Parts: sequence; C-alpha cells; structure tokens
Amino acid sequence: MGIPKFYAWFSPINPNPNNPILPSIDPIRQNLLNNKASNSDGFFAVLRRLMSGNKIDGGSRTEEEEKLYSWLYTLAQADKDLVFEYVRSTERGLSFTEAERRLKENGPNIPVDHNFPRWWHLLWNAFFHPFNIILIVLSALSYVTSDNPNGCVMLILVFISVSLRFYQEYSSSKAAMKLSEFVRCPIKVQRCAGRVVQTELVVQIDQRDVVPGDIVVFEPGDLFPGDVRLISSKHLAVSQASLTGESYTTEKTAYIKEDSRTPLLELKNICFMGTNVVSGNGTGLVVSTGSKTYMSTMFSNIGKKKPPDGFENGIRRISYVLIGLMLIVVTVIILITYFTSRDVSESILFGISVASALTPQMLPLIVNASLAKGALSMAKDRCVVKSLAAIRDMGSMDILCIDKTGTLTMNRAIMVNYLDSSGLQKEKVLHFAFLNSYYKTDQKYPLDDAILAFVYTNGYRYQPSKWKKIDEIPFDFMRRKVSVILERELDIDDGNNQFTGRFLITKGALEEVIKVCSFIDIIEKGTVAVLSPEDHQRILNMEEEISNQGLRIIGVAIKKLQNVSRTTMAFSLYALRFPLMSLKEAFKVIDQSISDEDNIESEMVFLGIIAFYDPPKDSAKQALWRLAEKGVKAKVLTGDSLSLAIRICEEVGIRTTHVTTGPDLELLSQESFHETVRRATVLARLTPTQKLRVVQSLQTVGNHVVGFLGDGINDSLALDAANVGISVDSGVSVAKDFSDIILLEKDLNVLVSGVEQGRLTFGNTMKYIKMSVIANLGGVLSLLIATVVLRIEPLTPRQLLTQTFLYSVGQIAIPWDTMDEDAVRAPQRWSKKGLPMFILWNGPVCTLCDIATLLFLIFYYGADYQVDIGFFHSAWFMEGLLVQTLIIHLIRTEKIPFIQNVAAWPVVVSTVLISGIGIAISFSPIGEILGFVQLPLSYFGFLVLLFLGYFTVGQVVKRIYILVYKKWL
Repeated sequence: MGIPKFYAWFSPINPNPNNPILPSIDPIRQNLLNNKASNSDGFFAVLRRLMSGNKIDGGSRTEEEEKLYSWLYTLAQADKDLVFEYVRSTERGLSFTEAERRLKENGPNIPVDHNFPRWWHLLWNAFFHPFNIILIVLSALSYVTSDNPNGCVMLILVFISVSLRFYQEYSSSKAAMKLSEFVRCPIKVQRCAGRVVQTELVVQIDQRDVVPGDIVVFEPGDLFPGDVRLISSKHLAVSQASLTGESYTTEKTAYIKEDSRTPLLELKNICFMGTNVVSGNGTGLVVSTGSKTYMSTMFSNIGKKKPPDGFENGIRRISYVLIGLMLIVVTVIILITYFTSRDVSESILFGISVASALTPQMLPLIVNASLAKGALSMAKDRCVVKSLAAIRDMGSMDILCIDKTGTLTMNRAIMVNYLDSSGLQKEKVLHFAFLNSYYKTDQKYPLDDAILAFVYTNGYRYQPSKWKKIDEIPFDFMRRKVSVILERELDIDDGNNQFTGRFLITKGALEEVIKVCSFIDIIEKGTVAVLSPEDHQRILNMEEEISNQGLRIIGVAIKKLQNVSRTTMAFSLYALRFPLMSLKEAFKVIDQSISDEDNIESEMVFLGIIAFYDPPKDSAKQALWRLAEKGVKAKVLTGDSLSLAIRICEEVGIRTTHVTTGPDLELLSQESFHETVRRATVLARLTPTQKLRVVQSLQTVGNHVVGFLGDGINDSLALDAANVGISVDSGVSVAKDFSDIILLEKDLNVLVSGVEQGRLTFGNTMKYIKMSVIANLGGVLSLLIATVVLRIEPLTPRQLLTQTFLYSVGQIAIPWDTMDEDAVRAPQRWSKKGLPMFILWNGPVCTLCDIATLLFLIFYYGADYQVDIGFFHSAWFMEGLLVQTLIIHLIRTEKIPFIQNVAAWPVVVSTVLISGIGIAISFSPIGEILGFVQLPLSYFGFLVLLFLGYFTVGQVVKRIYILVYKKWL
C-alpha cells in the first residue's frame, strides 16, 4: 500500500509583512494547538509509547484524531469573530498573495498524499520470502551439480509464487488513488484585492488551490473542498453519505454554538470535506485542508491497519525451521558421505538431494491451486474473489460485521399503517395520502410507490379519475414536503359530499407538516379543532413510539380552498386593475399566487401519519442461522438509529440484549470500550473511524478473525482493516477497491458458501503442510540414521530426486479432496503450537516404518549393502515412495481410512497412479537406468504387512492425539 505523508499539523504560519490585514501574532490559536501536545509529552508518555509498540487495538483515538477533534470542536463552540482569528483570516477573505503563500506552505489540497511504492519494491517484497530463498538456493546448487531438471522445476514454482503475490500487491497499492475522485472540482471563493482600497471578489479556483482561511461560496450541488466553519446559511441541507453511508440529509446552520457533547458528524455549523450541498446556500470559512481534514485523517489509516496474517507467519516460521534443520542434517550427511566415499561432488550432490527431499516444493502450487479452486466455486455463486488469500481467511472468520441496509433488509419501503392524530386507523388519512402520491408528477419516490402498492393490493377503490389536478408544489429539501391541488365536482350519485371541492393535500416530514398546520381533524367525531400544544405533544409522542419500533413515518395534512376557477379570478383581477394590467398579466399573477407555497401551505388541517418499514430479507434469517451454526457470530455496525437497527435484528434472529451507539462509545474508557464492543451485537450511529476502532478491538483484544461487509465510502476504513473485506457490486468504487471479495448479489447465503469454501481450502492446505513436513522430516531422519549406520548413501542422488518428484506430483490432487464434516463445523485457524506437536506425535511413525524396513532387509535377506547395493536401493526407494504416497490417507481424516472415510476420487486416482509407477519402475528400462533391480514377491508381502502395521499404529497415535488435543487437523 501507499505510505501516507502528512504535513505538519496546524503549524504556525509566519506573519506576512506584505499583508497588513492579517494579524502578526496568534497566541490563542498557538495555545490551543500546543495544549494537547504539552499534556502528552514527557518521560511517561514516551515510556507508554515504547511499551505499547505498534499494536493497534482500536480502544482509543490516534494522536492525529485527537488533534482534529479538539480543533473542530473548538471552532464549533467559538464565536464567528474568534473563528476568523483562529485561522488568521478576515471577513473579506484572503488576499491573492497570502493565498499563494499558504498554498506553497501547506501544499495542494489533496485529502491524502500517497507515495506509492515503485513496482520493483513490490517485486522485491514478493520475492524475499524464506521459502522462495530455499528453492532458489537449491535450484542454483542443482544447476551447479548438473541436475538441471530438478533446478528448473524449483524455479518454475518460485516464479508462480512471486508472480501471484506481486500481482495482488501491485493491484491493491493503487486503491487509495480513488479518493481523489471525490475532491476534483471548481470552487468559488471570496478573495480581496487592492493595496489601498480592499475590494472583495468572488473567483473560481481549482479545489487543489483552496487554502485554510479561504471563504467559500456554495450552493446546491457543490462539494465542500475542506472542513468548513459556516459563516452564513439559508435553508442549508447537506448530504454526508460519503462519510456516514446514510442517504438522509443533515440540516446545517451557521447561527448556532455547539457544545462538546454533540457527536462530531452531527455538528450543525461544521461541514466536512467530501460532503455536498443538497439544498440551500451560504458561505463558510475553510479551517482545514489536505491531510488535516477529517476525511484525510479517516482515510490516512488505510493500508496501515491490516492485521498480521497468521497463516503467512506460520509458513514463514516453518521455512525458518526447515532452513535450520536443513543446514544441520545436510551438513552431517555430506560429512559422513565424504569421509566414507572421499568424493566431494558426489557428497554435495547427495546433500542437495536430501535438502530437496526436506523441502515441501509443491507448497506454493498446492496453496494457490486450493485458493483458485475455492475462487471458482464462489464464482458460481455470483461472487468475485479479488484476493485469493481472503478465501482462506473466510475459513478462519468467526465474527462478521455487517450493515443492515440492503444486506439484512430489502432496501425498499413498504407501507404498514395509517393513523389519525389519536393513533387510530382512519381511512381518510390513507385516502388523501393516496391522492397526493397518485397525482404527484414531479418525481416519484419509493414512499409514493409504497402508498400506491398498499392501496391497490388491499382492494381500496378511491376513484382518482373523479379528481382533477389543478397544480403541484414539488418536493425540495428545504420544505421537505410535497403538495398537490386537486378538485372534485359534486357527484349526486356518489352521496359522499365530504370529498368535494378544491383541496390542497400535503405530505412530508412530520415536523415540517405540523409547522404549517393550525387545525387538527378529529376524524372519529367528524369535527375540526384548533391544534393545541397538547395535540402537538401527543403527535410527537406517537412519532417517538412508532420510530422506536423501527418504522419511518410521514405526516398528511389538507386544506380546503375556495372553489373559484382560475379564469374567474383572473378576469376579476383584470377588471380591478384595468388598464394597469393586461389579461395575460392577470393570469400570470393568479398562477403565481396559486403556486406560492409560503402562502398557500399555511393554516392547514392535520389528518394523521403514514408508517413505512424496510422489511428484512427472507433469506437473511436463514443465512445468519447457518453462519451461527458454523461458529460465525454476526454484529451489526450501522449509521442508522438504534431503534431501527434493533427492530431489524430482532426479526432476523440477532440478539439485542447488548446494544450501544457511537456517541456512547466516545464516552468510554479504553477498557470499557473493549468490553462493550465484545458484548454488543448491535452498534448504531457509528462514524467511519468508530467502525474501524470496533474492528480493531475485535481483532487485537478479542483475538477474532473479522469479516466486514460494507458498500460505502464510509466503510472503506473497516474494509481495509478487516481480515476479510466484503463489498457488493453496487457499492462505490473505493469500497470495492479496498474489499477482498465482491458479491454480485446482496445475499448472505453467498457468504455461507464462502465460509464453507474457506474452511475446505484451509483444511486441504493444512493437510499438505502437515503431511509433507511429517513425511519429509521422517524420510530425511531415516536417511540420516541409515547413513550413520551403513556409512553409505541409502539412495543415490538421482534416485532420491526421482522419489521426491513422484511423491510431490502425487500431492497435486489434494486441493480437490473433501473434509470431514466436524473439521469444517468451526472456524479454522493456524496454531503456533499445533504444528510442532503434530509433528512430534506423528513424525516418528514414518521413521519407524523406514527403520523397520532397514532391519528387515538386513536380518531377513541378510543383505550386504556393499555387495547387493541395487537390491537395497530398490527396496528402500519403493518403501519410501509408498509410505509417503499413502500417508495422505492417514492424515486427511480423523476416521479410519478406507473404512470409515474414503478420499475424493482425484486423490484415490493419484495414489493408485503414483504407487503403480513406484512399483513398476523397478521392472522397467527406466529402473535399469536409475540402478534398480527386480524385487522378490516376498518383499511385497512384507510391504503389505508393513502398511497394515503403519496404518494401525498411526490410527492409535491419531486417537490418542485427538483425546489429548480435542482436534486433528
């Protein structure tokens, strides 16, 4: 990943003598910024940092975050004049000279300045791995000793391993560049010019040229180029979806002083870089740009928080152990062989052959083949795997953090109820809400579709054709409501005269609808009364009660208008104003007065409310239950309200005994934070950095393997930090870039399949690692014992390399093997102590077989190694190859092989094929070239008894091991 480079935080700016507007000293701001640092410096602070190391547990904010929070809260609580002094600006704005100087000092206004590593750095990191070094050294020595085929095979394996790792690192290193897409746009700023008389100018500059102290002028559609303290505002609504992931707008105003208890993203006089204006306008003072903004501080953590990969660390440790063993064993064997034969080249060649036999050469191929097979299987479930290693991590995942929107829910509104002001179901409320949605033409919203669907599916017949649309006042984010003017003539046959005449029908946000109401319709009594404070409070209490159930509500109000035609009103006005007004102008005035929402949307009658619900997916509960069965616990991390999150979780089966919110987490100590995160299953109203801290706490303090499912910019931090980052195809590009797996459908059942594939992949990989290390160490130890006892090579270098090659080829089928059901029922993780103990228990069984063969050859056949060297080589070669080939069937399952459990057909075919080649090679011309001779039938009878004994002893050791450690693989 790229290495973020941060500029000095709030460094004091040298006074500019050429700009008399700016103060030459700023002690208030200097004291504000130095106060935090003074409290954290000193011996004990340094000691704490040294003792803590680089461990990131998520329990506390970073130093940069603390500075940012302190700075923004101070500005939010300060008066406007003091804010200008803090950033050393004026109400006229900066001069062009001062702005240019600040741009040179602070650098371009880019959220995060990433220095991406060169491709050769990534290639070197991919290459420099102990396992690769072992293979390269052995390959070089093989070429030196003229063993070209073996050297070529090892180089090919290194090339495959390095290429795959380099591709993944190179692809992920450029993901952070996507952040720049959100801030490249022209910005209008207010600058001052002139030496004697200062003139205020509004100019348009590139976002990269904005500096702290600039005054920006914004209107609907504009992006904020930095963190901004509002100076003036009018009906300002801002979308913070890029930070929170939630689609609703946030009201902002300059005319307020906040307090420290308000959550950062809920500060009404602070706007953040990357957010945009939905409606309204105003001006704001840029207080932070570039790497000092909230967005930059949030995203600067990307690429630095990834937890260590336990599997890769385990492989690295195995490599170091093998290197140490290789140096010891090979040195001893070379010395013994040399002192016996006095042939230096032959001794070195035999030592290289032993080292090659000790190395699990097929490990890169087996690992990548297992991962590729898992990726292909997940692709069939409409799931794209970007990082192959993520499949293995899914097998270890025991906590899945998800956002409810679109994952647990259908992400669409369904109407569930209609109530009057007393909380009773009254059809009149539904009738007028339906008419509003039916005749609304400006823009259809999901809530309109929900109302229409409810009416049609429940058999209501409101006969909208009998109504005539007069006008419409469209929805906007300042009014947050929509109104239509409808008219219905008296229908004698209908007999229902209460719905005749001209009506203004309004629906929208409840608080906005109540503001324009002066009366309340008591539908049950058929009367209209004045809207009293008690009525107002009762409606608000009903709203709170319904909202706590996880429902979204809107208000409905009507107003009966005078039933005078547009033509009549226009001619009347024309007659009164003639000759000052033409008839055309009269019609224009009437049309304008009809559509004047400020006048017409007043003194309305409140009818009631409509309730909506975003229902959970039918598949969500089943998928969560299946994940829980496999040991994966679900935690909901969302920016939505707590009540809504609880409602959804209860319906899909997630326990809500322990819940919390982002503002509550901010008040906790580090220890309490970790304990709350551990217990909570629902965490609502979280900011992006809080999601990151929750994931880190679960990883470090809880020692969990964490998956995170998110699709917004606000999820990028958590996606990058999680062991498995999961996004969806409809997510934003940044989220998909930082994710390891992309779902083409928002269905948790796909993740269940991914967990199964991950555990199968992990299990098969561990099969090969444990089997190969046991077989190789046992075989090499047997060679060492035979060399010490006989003082002659038990196999020639060529024979040993042939045996190693055939055995390695036989393991290629392992990725296609199956696993025991019990083995994939729980998360699988690499155990530091597990592999050494497994080797100590099972390794001697392989060596025991080799020693038994050695003793049988000496005492039964009376074989004199010096005389019948071909016979000894042939017998040792065949027994060693068959033991190493059949060991997979003993290791792959905790059950009795071939009786209680049979391997997958590719593994069985591979075993039969390699065993057949091993037996036939002694009877073939190739065997003569290698120095083999034909073996008697009695030896094959011995091998049958030997393998029966091997499987019996191995099964006994297996059962004892399982009784002691409660697991096998």
